[in-house]
Amino acid sequence: MKKYFSLVTFSHTIFAMPFAFIGFFLAVTTTDNTFTWLQLLPMLLLMLVCMVCARNAAMAFNRYLDREIDAKNPRTKVRDIPAGRITPGAALAFTIVNCVLFMAATFFINLLCFYLSPVALLVVLGYSATKRFTALCHLVLGLGLSLAPIGAYLVVAGQFSLLPIFYSLAVLCWVSGFDIIYALQDEEFDRSQNLHSIPRHLGTATALDLSTALHVLSAVFVVLPIFFTPVGWPYYAGLAVFCTMLVYQHRLVKPHDLSRVNFAFMTTNGIASVVFALCFLLDRAWIHYHFI
Repeated sequence: MKKYFSLVTFSHTIFAMPFAFIGFFLAVTTTDNTFTWLQLLPMLLLMLVCMVCARNAAMAFNRYLDREIDAKNPRTKVRDIPAGRITPGAALAFTIVNCVLFMAATFFINLLCFYLSPVALLVVLGYSATKRFTALCHLVLGLGLSLAPIGAYLVVAGQFSLLPIFYSLAVLCWVSGFDIIYALQDEEFDRSQNLHSIPRHLGTATALDLSTALHVLSAVFVVLPIFFTPVGWPYYAGLAVFCTMLVYQHRLVKPHDLSRVNFAFMTTNGIASVVFALCFLLDRAWIHYHFI
């Protein structure tokens, strides 16, 4: 189990999982239905199963598909498959098992989630191939993680709405922006292997400018819900932390100094997502106290 946690870099669930909680409790507090905790708990558990299984499948498939590329890259040759800790067959089997569990969980949620489950898997699994033919691979990764808030919303509401789309767009821009920063480490390797990325095609400085623009858009999308639903002081506090972390990570990474890319990637973005989600949940309880 420890090997598989390493294979899927389980600690990186800190990025999308908080936004899944946002989507779930956004639906609880903005739809016309009244819920008890006995009704919510099974839905919450099924949502968590979906999140974990979809991410496990996506990461394991990424490691399986990129195993030869990872073996050539000095930064990634220590990953589990190139290092021999997990066989390619085991990684592929792990992918298939998690895909089946994901679809099974959606079946017990509602028909809309079940019908959309192959589409979700196509996006999150398909990302792994995109670096071979498009520099927009970062946006595809962002799209995959952006399914978290809207998917979690559908678990409860069973229908689409504008509010969770704002959060999905925020995640899309946020993740795409920080993935561009992360990809700066492999700019020369991508060029040597004819792989595609924004840094490889635009260069470090322009890639950072594009990342900044995406993060500005992400901040805009987390501000927009203020105009469509009541929010209290906890939401503004979370918004302040989220935006501060976006600014801070761009101060850490400079075109001539990439030494703090990993800190910018993991620490600042982890703080941004977790604190914002906690403040969001506190805000929902503050505004809709009858759900406490």
